[in-house]
Amino acid sequence: MIDHAIPALGAFYACASVVCFAAYALDKSAARAGRRRTPERTLLLLGLTGGWPGGLLAQQWLRHKTSKQSFQIKFWLSVAINLGVLAFAAVGLPMTD
Repeated sequence: MIDHAIPALGAFYACASVVCFAAYALDKSAARAGRRRTPERTLLLLGLTGGWPGGLLAQQWLRHKTSKQSFQIKFWLSVAINLGVLAFAAVGLPMTD
């Protein structure tokens, strides 16, 4: 079971990360242009559901949401929750011979 779960999980995180990175990029563009922004809640939920690697990459590459401490606290809390759920789920996966 775990042999199939790891590649599928990797593909899920990769796709979620691309979506999350794109959301950060759109928000950064909207901020620069004075347009309507993506709600922080949306960015955080995208990260919580597996897109946090893309969110982290976007923060660093785009220099977006890096200086807002309240967002950073929520972001890292969402990362910890995501990894905790992942670890909890991994414990329950049967190992194959």
